[in-house]
Formats: sequence, C-alpha cells, structure tokens
Amino acid sequence: MPLLQLMILALIQGITEFLPVSSSGHLILLPQLTGMQDQGQAIDIAVHVGTLGAVMLYFWGDVRVAAMGVPRMITGRIDTPGSRLAFLLLIATIPVILLGLVLKVTGIADMMRSTAVIGWTMLIFGIVLWWADKTGPEEKVDTDWTRLDALKMGLWQAVALIPGTSRSGITITAGRFMGYTRHDAAKLSMLMSIPTILASGGLLMIDVIGNTTPGLWRDAAIGATFAFVAALAALTLMMRLLRSVSFTPYVIYRVILGVILLAVAYG
Repeated sequence: MPLLQLMILALIQGITEFLPVSSSGHLILLPQLTGMQDQGQAIDIAVHVGTLGAVMLYFWGDVRVAAMGVPRMITGRIDTPGSRLAFLLLIATIPVILLGLVLKVTGIADMMRSTAVIGWTMLIFGIVLWWADKTGPEEKVDTDWTRLDALKMGLWQAVALIPGTSRSGITITAGRFMGYTRHDAAKLSMLMSIPTILASGGLLMIDVIGNTTPGLWRDAAIGATFAFVAALAALTLMMRLLRSVSFTPYVIYRVILGVILLAVAYG
C-alpha cells in the first residue's frame, strides 16, 4: 500500500476513534469518495491496535486496576474496585459482541457500508448527542457506574455497529442521558472501547490469518504507529476540552458531513 494512503488511514482512524464522529464511517468513506483502494481487514486491525494502545496508556491507572481485578471476577468475587470495574466492562461489552456476530454471520454488516447509511447516521445520532448533552444533568461520576447503567450503555454501544453512528458518540450520548458529567461519560466510553476493540480485532484476525501478503506486516506496523500517536493526541485534547467545552462542535461537524453525504448519495 502507498505510504501516503497508509498514513492518511492511520491518522483518520487515530483522530476519529475516540471523538464522537465515527472512525469506521470515515474509513469506509475514504475509498468510496476518493477512489483509493480499500485498505483491507489486516490494516483495519493494525490501526485499531494503535488506538487501543493509546487509550490503554491514557487510562493506565484504571486499566491496571481492572486487569488486577479479573482473577477475582472470574471466581465470582465482585468485592474490590478492580473486580467490579472488570465485571461492569464485561457486562457493557456482551451486547455488541452478540449483535456483531449476528451481523457478520448474516452478511448484514456489509450491506450497511454505504454513503447513504453513513450520512443518515451521522446526521441523526449527531442531533441525538446534542439533545442528550443539552438536557442531561451532570450529577453522576464514573464511580457511580452500576450494573444496570453498564448494560444500558452496552446496548447503546451495540447500535454503533451501524456505520457512521460512532461507538464513542453513542455511548457518550447514553452516559449523558443517564446523568453522567461530560468528562465521566467520555471516560466510561473510552474504557468500554478497550474490550470492544479487543473483541472486534479478534474477529477480524480470524479472517486475516493465512491471507497475509508481502509487505503487510511492515504496513501494519506503520499504520499502528501513526494511529497510536494520532489517537493519543486526539484523546488527550478531547478529555481536556470537555472540562470547559460541550459536544456541540462535534455535533456541528456531524450534521454538516451528514448533509453533504446525503447530497452525494441522492444527488
């Protein structure tokens, strides 16, 4: 793959993965609107690995606590902050895994990869995010996360399997509707991304094994590196801005892009 295209893909993935603007939607649109070759699943995995590394580094304290709590969770002892966080993340991840398997087996996932679908989801869920941020109270923090809240956010997260919805955007929307502060809704959304990216990457890896081509590992390493740097920068900036800025700028971007895509799709 040409180095320039690889860098563009990695930067788009890195910047948009944790912003509420849909990374998958942008990656699908790039070859459709520019004529570039489709990057393939192996590169998709690589850039997701890069963004996974970024979110784990940024939230390393929470990741470490949850990882240390996994053994206790496995034995059914949900009695420490770590085992509790690990259990809540598991609850939040189950819906997207189950629905993802259904969409993959039935082939519906491929049918939704269209400019029209992405345009509508960009527009509709952008407005929903704005409404949730405007009307949702800010009275709960991440330590108030309950099993019911984790399940609700997990169900919302499953909706993000529709291209253009945005995994981070839809889970932040859910968090704001449930009364979490902007910062803590975003934090829970980012922590939820870790097991979700691991699960989706595992599914993609099954399809990629045995289908590698010369130079693929080099391209994958380059893509992962650029995606890591871009994701870490975007995540750091967003989390800092959320203490003083609403989600409105992202909503405006989504609405404008959605309208343009619908004009292209139906024009």
